[in-house]
Amino acid sequence: MHTNSDSSGKRYGRDVLAGDWRLPRKGAVAEVALEQGLVLESADEGFCGAVVGWDKRTVTLEDRHGRQRVFDLDAAAFLLDGRPVTAVRPAAEPSGPARSASGSIAVRGARSRVARQSRIYVEGVHDAELVEKIWGHDLRVEGVVVEYLEGVDHLPSIVAEFGPEPGRRLGVLVDHLVPGSKESRIAEQAASRHVLVTGHPFIDIWQAVKPSVLGFSAWPHVPRGVSWKEGVLRALGSDEEPGEAWHRILGAVGSYADLEPELLGRVEELIDFVTAAHGVRD
Repeated sequence: MHTNSDSSGKRYGRDVLAGDWRLPRKGAVAEVALEQGLVLESADEGFCGAVVGWDKRTVTLEDRHGRQRVFDLDAAAFLLDGRPVTAVRPAAEPSGPARSASGSIAVRGARSRVARQSRIYVEGVHDAELVEKIWGHDLRVEGVVVEYLEGVDHLPSIVAEFGPEPGRRLGVLVDHLVPGSKESRIAEQAASRHVLVTGHPFIDIWQAVKPSVLGFSAWPHVPRGVSWKEGVLRALGSDEEPGEAWHRILGAVGSYADLEPELLGRVEELIDFVTAAHGVRD
């Protein structure tokens, strides 16, 4: 990506988050073959869910809460990674096992398991949305619910209210979990035999998305005392609100390959920890 500097101090030139990512190039709408676990969003209703079945004319999507909706296979009826697509039936059965967005083998025809007692907590809604997009299929199969803390400061009270015990584990994903930080001190206080608190080194979950996926080489440095999200958007030349920018960032993420390994390993660790209490993952 070409960069330049101007009198306003913008280091990244054009607004890399500006414009409508949903507009197809040259008016063409790509076709995408249906497969179990593929996450689609209805272009007109905004319902987002994983593919759980289809027939000659319709496809069934299931969202993170287990709600199912049936949609017609019309042209440009869905969004995939924020872009319009036409969903079509596969030409033939795949030769190998279908994969979920996390890279795990998708369980064909699986319905959401009744939610188990163990839980995974993340810090905020953006964290929860990213975990759902990549690990949603796995979590539904395992019956694990993801909730958010609205800030790590609430962790001790949430742990006390949750009441972890054998068969009722709590996993927590914390942002900016580095030695000596406030987050690390709170994590040490909350951790126990039935509570696993782990995290990634990034200041915000946005940084867990590889910058190359968004068209630039590195997330910009934001000075202390400046709101991180606002500082990033300013450095990237974007005038969007953080919520709008996050929608575009999340739309660019298609699979685990678009995320940094520091996040991937920690989420997999948490899933293993909370499901091991029920003997559902070896």
